[in-house]
Amino acid sequence: MLILLVLVMLLSESVCKIPLVKCKMGHPSPINHNSFQSGDLLIGGIISQIYFTSDRVTYRRHPSEELVDHIIYFSPRLTFQASMEFLSTWRELIPNYKCDAPSNLVAAIGGPNINVCLHMADILNIYKLPQLTYSSAPETNKAQTVFFQWMFPNTGSQYRGILQLLLHFRWTWIGVVYFGVISTEMFVQNMLLMFSQSGICFDFIKKLPGITFYNDYTNMVAEGTEILYIVMESKANTVVLHGEMHTMIYLRHVFQLLAFEGLQWNKKGKVWIMTTEMDFTSLPFQRGFDLDFLHGALSFAIHSEDILGFQTFLQMRTPAKEIGDGFLKDFWEQAFNCVFPSSEADEKTEEVCTGEEKLETLPRSVFEMRMTGHSYSLYNAVYAVAHALHAMHSSMSKHRTVIHGGGWRLWNFHPWQLFHLLRRVSFNNSAGEMVSFDQDGALVGGFDIINWITFPNKSFLRVKVGRTDPHTPPDKAVTISEDTIVWLSRFNQTLPLSLCNDNCHPGYRKAKKEGKPFCCFDCLPCPEGKISNQKDMDDCVQCSEDHYPTHDRDLCIPKVINSLTYEEPLGIGLAIFALSLSCITVFVLGTFMKYHNTPIVKANNRSLSYTLLISLLLSFLCVFLFIGRPAELTCLLRQPAFSIIFSVAISCMLAKTITVILAFMAKEPGSSRRKWVGKRLSISLVLSCSHLQAGICAIWLGTSPPFPDFDMHSLTGEIIAKCNEGSVFMFYLVMGYMGFLSIISFIVAFLARKLPDSFNEAKFITFSMLLFCSVWLSFVPTYLSTKGKYMVAVEIFSILASCTGILAFIFFPKCYIIVLRPELNKKDQLVKRKY
Repeated sequence: MLILLVLVMLLSESVCKIPLVKCKMGHPSPINHNSFQSGDLLIGGIISQIYFTSDRVTYRRHPSEELVDHIIYFSPRLTFQASMEFLSTWRELIPNYKCDAPSNLVAAIGGPNINVCLHMADILNIYKLPQLTYSSAPETNKAQTVFFQWMFPNTGSQYRGILQLLLHFRWTWIGVVYFGVISTEMFVQNMLLMFSQSGICFDFIKKLPGITFYNDYTNMVAEGTEILYIVMESKANTVVLHGEMHTMIYLRHVFQLLAFEGLQWNKKGKVWIMTTEMDFTSLPFQRGFDLDFLHGALSFAIHSEDILGFQTFLQMRTPAKEIGDGFLKDFWEQAFNCVFPSSEADEKTEEVCTGEEKLETLPRSVFEMRMTGHSYSLYNAVYAVAHALHAMHSSMSKHRTVIHGGGWRLWNFHPWQLFHLLRRVSFNNSAGEMVSFDQDGALVGGFDIINWITFPNKSFLRVKVGRTDPHTPPDKAVTISEDTIVWLSRFNQTLPLSLCNDNCHPGYRKAKKEGKPFCCFDCLPCPEGKISNQKDMDDCVQCSEDHYPTHDRDLCIPKVINSLTYEEPLGIGLAIFALSLSCITVFVLGTFMKYHNTPIVKANNRSLSYTLLISLLLSFLCVFLFIGRPAELTCLLRQPAFSIIFSVAISCMLAKTITVILAFMAKEPGSSRRKWVGKRLSISLVLSCSHLQAGICAIWLGTSPPFPDFDMHSLTGEIIAKCNEGSVFMFYLVMGYMGFLSIISFIVAFLARKLPDSFNEAKFITFSMLLFCSVWLSFVPTYLSTKGKYMVAVEIFSILASCTGILAFIFFPKCYIIVLRPELNKKDQLVKRKY
């Protein structure tokens, strides 16, 4: 036991003397490229799982499995291997065993695919190593990503940005194509539901097969070709494409195959909306492939700024200057399509790399000199670790020890201690941008919106046309410059439409189609009285009472006031007519008063004639109460005043007729009827009939008087200014009473028509009452069938016509004799002639 203990002590001493031990070097890993110097603190990185051959592939015939087999594959095993190499001696895959220069791995950077990060976490989480990733955060595997720091903004903000972009351009009928990987599966499950709730419908949702090393790539391309045929035959002009870094390689293959089969993308192209997880990546043999399918596309990218000196830095990178950087050498051969002399390739058939080739001469489809969003994320990730280490150094300065060359190292340093400092890091990078993280470890920031412009020489431009800002309200999260966007040529540089059917124009509303999504609808015209003043309104809106729709039902315009006024020809004509008749009536009254002692005036009962003429004059003047904008006083007076005055006139007509009848019946000497003949009877009859009408009007005014009112609904486009009669029953009672007096007067005059002509006015009264009754009987249906000012005009015309009939039949013959035939206005002539 003593000997065994001594051997263990000697072994441990020899192992601890690392500088004196010569490590056994194994074969280098095919994916391990190291670019560091011996030191204390290191940052590891696993940035790709893409493997490909460098052999050119050309489409001289239909692609077969021999041409495309093993072009590209992905393997979690390689990520596990790379993760374990972080914990091993350089070039030796022995975890937890180090026999080279001492070093500390403080953090690892992974991406751009989430699968890289998750496989990396399976190994590195055991050691609680901080891991910075520039891929999007998965919705699941929270425990697996507990030590992750995301150099990627919150994924939800990207999806909200895509949604706001769709709503901004009113693209409500879209297609969705996604790859079957973790991040995209969650996109379909969660984000598409949010799209649907916001009014976005889907013509199709297609899943492309995920690319793995065990998949048959030929079958994958064939399946993708079938899906893209469906995409291009769709009515949706906008397609959301969710993929990962390798998606672009796959798509270029598929579109090249479609072009080989004669499908012209420009004639059926779509507006692609690509997520940030995607980026432009190509293989060497794709250098000659067309990029037309990307023209006019919009993609989201992690916000980035140009870093001063970055292009100069790239121009200085050459394989000759970067000793030990195997990655740069491999890239150089792939990018410039050459081989270095030490390469195993046949130098006779391949162009030899000099190492002096210029990166800026490469086309953009091979290499971009500008810092992309992924590169910007890597840049910030390194500086975030540096700032966290600086913070740790400041807090642990008491526990440092000076070693060789004046350097320093931290004793008792554990990687998990750095992770908590990373969460609180906040700094301005060299581009002046603030870099900070939220409570979940996601980068605080927005996304750039990129417009892709391609050219016939297989080059392209990525133009920044907008941005999403997470600090603004959701409806204002996207700012975009529409004028700077270049669309696909088939849209003739106009904003593409992506709708299930054409918009419903103003004046129409949407109506759901049975069996179709809610984005598909019919357009129905708005019903009467309603409008729609915008496109695609769900329902028409009612105009306010003082407005009415236009003919196209797309606008509400103010209604005009409808009333009979002195400013219009109808009102002026009626007023002149009433004034003329009033003057004639005054002339007749003056004539009768001037010749009041003549036989013809005496024979026609002067008092009743004067009363009748004054009533007719006042009736003509009542017309002016009906013309003009209704007011409270005019509404209160017009109907009662006219009905009372007109009742007096009819009562006078009735009294005249009854007086004639009684005079004929009392012509015999000693007749008892003589006491009824005279002024007392006529005055009593006029007063009783008119007082009864006045009583009815008093009850009307006392209970429900007329008042000014507006009728908003009877006429389209007009507001009828009218007098509301208050009680309709009382109004018709007043009118009925006048009709009753007229009928009684007509009947009595008709019965007295055969009395001796020398004493008889009955014929004239009969004709006047016949005209009166005809006018007012026709008034009733006409009045009820008209609206607005024409209703008032009908009543005025009825007043003027009936009064004119009385004036003409009763007084014009007498005025003719008085004025033009005075020789006949004698008692002896009166007895002889018939009047």
